[in-house]
Amino acid sequence: MQRRTALLLSAATLAAPLTTLAQTAGRPIRIIVPYAPGGPIDTTARLLAERVKDSLGTVIIENRPGGGGNIGADAIAKAAPDGMTVGIAAVATHAINPWLFSKMPYDAAKDFAPVTQMVRVPNVLVMNAETADRLKINSLADLIAYAKANPARLNYGSGGNGSAGHLAGEMFKRDAGIFAVHIPYNGGNPAQLALLAGQVDFNFDNLATAAPNIRAGKLKALAVTTLQRSPYLPEIPPMADTLKGFAIDTWWGLVAPAGTPRDAIQRLNQAFVSALQSQEVKTRFAQLMAEPVPTTPDAFGAFMRFELAKYEKVVKASGAKVD
Repeated sequence: MQRRTALLLSAATLAAPLTTLAQTAGRPIRIIVPYAPGGPIDTTARLLAERVKDSLGTVIIENRPGGGGNIGADAIAKAAPDGMTVGIAAVATHAINPWLFSKMPYDAAKDFAPVTQMVRVPNVLVMNAETADRLKINSLADLIAYAKANPARLNYGSGGNGSAGHLAGEMFKRDAGIFAVHIPYNGGNPAQLALLAGQVDFNFDNLATAAPNIRAGKLKALAVTTLQRSPYLPEIPPMADTLKGFAIDTWWGLVAPAGTPRDAIQRLNQAFVSALQSQEVKTRFAQLMAEPVPTTPDAFGAFMRFELAKYEKVVKASGAKVD
């Protein structure tokens, strides 16, 4: 009789919904976001937290900004590996910062268990529209040809040394065999204002940020930095059409502390992948020009390792360093 009861309990456990992950522990799952509230990463995390509450129970957002994302990422790494804490891994925290900062509080390659990638957001190479018209630049090939014919005449702006825009610019210069002066600004918004004012010649900007000025005719989009065209501005070709293999996306996803049990990772993956595949989430993400990219834990882990190796070369070649 006791054996029969044990078997029934075991079967019930296996059939139980995902709510057991939170309910059994008696506390809500938390998502640590290494950035301040209100930005696109925070917004997408909150959308997912709302969407998975039926399967995981209450999920709370804990913002831990600072240190270029390192403070929050370190909090994820040092959390108890019990399946009750996940957090955001972004291109900055898990691919760029390990090479940009002289000292890191965590090991991006060893201290995390991947759950799933969340989104991919294209960056876009844009010029001031008046500058592009004056220089007769209508395509990426035109820009490269002008740069080669006029050495050191071009400059580009970014949100600061080691920012995504800076590193995209350095990759572009390397792959195209050109030179352009880098002008760092204190954030993405000042860099975009400088471009609109004609103080710099081109920028690599987030597609969602640049899109309104592209549509208004103030900025001329030459190429997106994803390997494929963006579904949100499909008329803009990818840089890879001209520079084979060029790809530098903004991405983020979910990770847990290293040592989190595999069954807990699988339950979390199932819940968040289901949310990412829902039409509601796709529609909301589209407003941010963010493409959902649900993956398996193994696939996201392999992707992060690839990105970490890629950015080692890019950061070292740029000479950017944060001490």
